[in-house]
Amino acid sequence: MRLILASASPRRRELLKEICPGFSVIPARGEERADFSLPPSEVVQALARHKAEEVASLPCAQGAVVLGADTVVALDGKILGKPVSEEDAFRMLSALSGRTHEVFTGVALAADGKIRTEYARTEVTFRPLSGQFIRDYIATGSPMDKAGAYGIQDGGLAEKITGSYTNVVGLPVELCRRMLNLPEEPERTEEPKRAPGGPSPEGLGPEKPEGQKGVRV
Repeated sequence: MRLILASASPRRRELLKEICPGFSVIPARGEERADFSLPPSEVVQALARHKAEEVASLPCAQGAVVLGADTVVALDGKILGKPVSEEDAFRMLSALSGRTHEVFTGVALAADGKIRTEYARTEVTFRPLSGQFIRDYIATGSPMDKAGAYGIQDGGLAEKITGSYTNVVGLPVELCRRMLNLPEEPERTEEPKRAPGGPSPEGLGPEKPEGQKGVRV
């Protein structure tokens, strides 16, 4: 099987390597199109479908399986995209502070003129975040290119994760493994590492990865 990842995300690239070391990357370049009034689960599948279809239509992708993915954060059913400014990031993180939200990732596989889509959903409960913590986190630059203005792998944010940890990072590897018909492997058990320079509030440990479902840390 020749596999193509239709994403420029370094996080998705690293996660896909865990289950399929041999693949190529051809990022989708088209404008993201979806009806954002639909439920988040439908929005992410539509966005993932567009990415996979765009790359699958290229001559260099003929005969390959193309994987597209898209992730959104939803609070009270409302989708939070990537922040457009530091003020927007502060607003998002303040809204998420101390509350439970959902993370959805749609995955699409395109091959031989056919396409299949599925999605994963994870619940994430944030610790209460002080204004200073949020400002320090934004100063690292990490929130600015991420849905919901955060990267779960940065640490110090979540109190509880229910569901797939890798889904929150940007690619649910267990779902991808099943869709690609790859052999099952044990889930990861190591803790996520903090990003260099990321906030490290006293007494707050990193989030637990997938496999520790619904366990408070």
